[in-house]
Amino acid sequence: LLFITMLTYALVMCQLVQPYLTHEEFDDKTVAWLYKYYGTAGHSFWTVFEITFSGSWPTYVRLLVEDVGVIFAFISAAYIS
Repeated sequence: LLFITMLTYALVMCQLVQPYLTHEEFDDKTVAWLYKYYGTAGHSFWTVFEITFSGSWPTYVRLLVEDVGVIFAFISAAYIS
């Protein structure tokens, strides 16, 4: 059950981030960060794995919320809680 939950969250985040990877509003640093942590299914799943088992979720969520969109705060909070 945990694996399915993690995989679902990872795939949802990967899909939600895709439009922002080509959005011209963001600087190259933000786009590179988004791709590094959520740009592919593998990257996203590894990030979710680290969020789940390391407890360092603010590292992987703060920039997403502050620079990309506040909607990611609600999505991440739903997963984390």
